[in-house]
Amino acid sequence: MGTLTARGAQLMRLAHERPGLTRADAARALGAGTGTTADLVARLAGEHLLHERPAPPSGTRGRPTRHLVAHPTGPLVLGAAVSHEDWRVAALELGGGLLRTERGTHDGRDGTAVLRAVRAAAGRLHRRFPGRVRGLGLAVPGPVHDGHVLDATILGWRALDLRAAAPAPVPDAGGHGRASADVFVAGNDATLAAVGEARRGAATGAAAHLHLHVDAGLGGALTTGGHPLAGARGQAGEFGHVPLGDPAVRCPCGARGCWGTTVDGTALARTLGDPAPADPVSYARRVLDRAAAGEDGPLRAARAAGTSLGRGTGGLVNALDADLVTLGGLGARLLEVVPDEVRGACSEALMGFRRDTPPALLPAALGDDGPLVGAAEQVWSRLWDLL
Repeated sequence: MGTLTARGAQLMRLAHERPGLTRADAARALGAGTGTTADLVARLAGEHLLHERPAPPSGTRGRPTRHLVAHPTGPLVLGAAVSHEDWRVAALELGGGLLRTERGTHDGRDGTAVLRAVRAAAGRLHRRFPGRVRGLGLAVPGPVHDGHVLDATILGWRALDLRAAAPAPVPDAGGHGRASADVFVAGNDATLAAVGEARRGAATGAAAHLHLHVDAGLGGALTTGGHPLAGARGQAGEFGHVPLGDPAVRCPCGARGCWGTTVDGTALARTLGDPAPADPVSYARRVLDRAAAGEDGPLRAARAAGTSLGRGTGGLVNALDADLVTLGGLGARLLEVVPDEVRGACSEALMGFRRDTPPALLPAALGDDGPLVGAAEQVWSRLWDLL
């Protein structure tokens, strides 16, 4: 346990969830008097956990408002995301601000080498912010077992121990080794992207939020109150393996007719008569750029993928009763390039009574940062009692 009182942890959580929170807002949320809250803020500031910053001048009379924000030397967490073609690691402060990002690419052949690169980047960020990093959250492209074992079927990575990405112990002031992070969290990238959108993006405040993330395949999650529906083994959200596709097409997961095979780079390649791309995400981006420019073949392929994406989305809304849908990754790009196909197919798939008040269908606000932000949010959730 850390040194924070229960009320101190509650205030830290409030300041994190509501950037720009004022001391008066905090007092009301805590149900505490202004004097008690002032003492608590002063104590947290003295421990370099929280900071008060004057608000910009408003031109009105009265005592200037002060906002509760991250302390300049306060705790940080690392959010990391591995995709099918690249990786990123970022340092994030209280309130979700990104301070610094490291990134690299990979060819997908060696998952262990990718984890080593992530670990090295995490180590560099730890040295850049000495003594401040308190945890690492890692988003990865596949199901995660037991909180740390990845099976990424499209990449062919099996039983990969994700703890290899955690930074190595570093010496403290006395020369003794200590862990560079108190918390390690790993999860599926699409699920964590949903968490990011629910807590920091377009879905804050939604009652039941459905997020769909298209990369090399399709995944997602249903979130309520900012938390994903995890399932019995923590592996819910493999929506891309619902059999909404062509039964003649074998998915890398081993099943036939998976929905994800109709919306990703391999789907675009089949429509265009191209061989299966070695770089399906980059290939898909190139095709969608050509479609956006009005090129006939790519536009036809994008329309087919967009129609499939919309149709499946409508079906999931029927099944899950979502009141908001966000699309991330290539899904957001499809919504941008062929909006009529995506929205039209989604509407046609909705049950009649849902069409009167259909859920909003929005591009993910966090873009490519969604999985990384969601991973960091899961670390913060575990940290409050450890600070």
